[in-house]
Amino acid sequence: MSVILRWLLDMFVRFTRTLDWVLLGALLALMGIGLAVLHSAGSGNMGLVHSQGARYVVGLGALWLMSRIPPATLRRATPAVYAVSLVPLIAVLFIGTGRSGAHWINLGVFYFQPAELMKLSLPMMAAWYLNLAPLPPRAAHLLVAVAIIALPTGLILLQPDFGTAMLVAASGVFALYLAGVSWWWFAIAFAGAGTAAMLALFAPIAWFSFLRPYQQDRILTYRDPENDPLGAGWNIIQSKIAIGSGGLDGQGWGKGSQSHLDYVPEHTTDFIFAVLAEEFGWIGVAVVLALYAIVIGRCLWIAAESRDGYARILSGALALALFVYVVVNGGMISGLLPVVGVPMPLLSFGGTAAVSLLAGIGVVMSVRAHAQAKR
Repeated sequence: MSVILRWLLDMFVRFTRTLDWVLLGALLALMGIGLAVLHSAGSGNMGLVHSQGARYVVGLGALWLMSRIPPATLRRATPAVYAVSLVPLIAVLFIGTGRSGAHWINLGVFYFQPAELMKLSLPMMAAWYLNLAPLPPRAAHLLVAVAIIALPTGLILLQPDFGTAMLVAASGVFALYLAGVSWWWFAIAFAGAGTAAMLALFAPIAWFSFLRPYQQDRILTYRDPENDPLGAGWNIIQSKIAIGSGGLDGQGWGKGSQSHLDYVPEHTTDFIFAVLAEEFGWIGVAVVLALYAIVIGRCLWIAAESRDGYARILSGALALALFVYVVVNGGMISGLLPVVGVPMPLLSFGGTAAVSLLAGIGVVMSVRAHAQAKR
């Protein structure tokens, strides 16, 4: 019996040796909370919970697999991964489906969102290229890196999906920051983006030429949700009511009136964080934000400890990108930012986003595991 137990223990250690238990524990806690909130938001629909649970299992499998791949192997495969990820991003423009564009590809068994792949493959490619050049990168190298970021960002904007495009671009920008690009370049870029935004807001030609009707509604609603309380402003008004009604400790699991009476729209996807706030209150929100902080902080610590340029840039970019996803969704449902259709990581219902996020965390775990193996 002792021999069998020893063998089982040895197999378990070998199977899990590349996993980071701090990261895995926080991720499992987030997924557990996500399933609980999804059960409530879906009015007890177990099919919804089982479907999301299956997606988590696939994502954890991707996490484990990516944690086993050495960063050096991943670095060599990066150009091919980036190129392959562009193929469905182009295909979705012709065969995609969606309520306000072409965002998804129907594979029969499930819907696949190609843009989510770029949340991993773009920072991989940016880290790969920046690691080849002397750091900090010179102007010529910087232009190539910007082109690497701009290509998939432009394809996503064509769908159109402004929110996802900006988040994908942000992951590449973080890679530039971690590579040591001067603050002056970022200041110039932000000034240019701000000028373009002001033109879109105040120049009639730009407003009607470049912004679609639903995008115009989002901007106007952000400025004054009460201007159309039963139309474009409904989402954010009801979301803020749900958050406020949660109070300190919430109304209780399954007892949120705003979500169960269908006042909060998209309460299983983009606005699920409002359901969490209503039912678990600020205590529940604080717990979830603390779990996100653990995941992001741990990833940044692993990036800081890495002695490999590619692994350091990639791990840090993935961590900072996750931070932006959380901030954008939290700001969106609370009215601090415009509604851009960005899900809350590991809480919102959806498969491609969860799998791509967990695969990215698997890459970070690989960086730590193989760095330890070299010591």
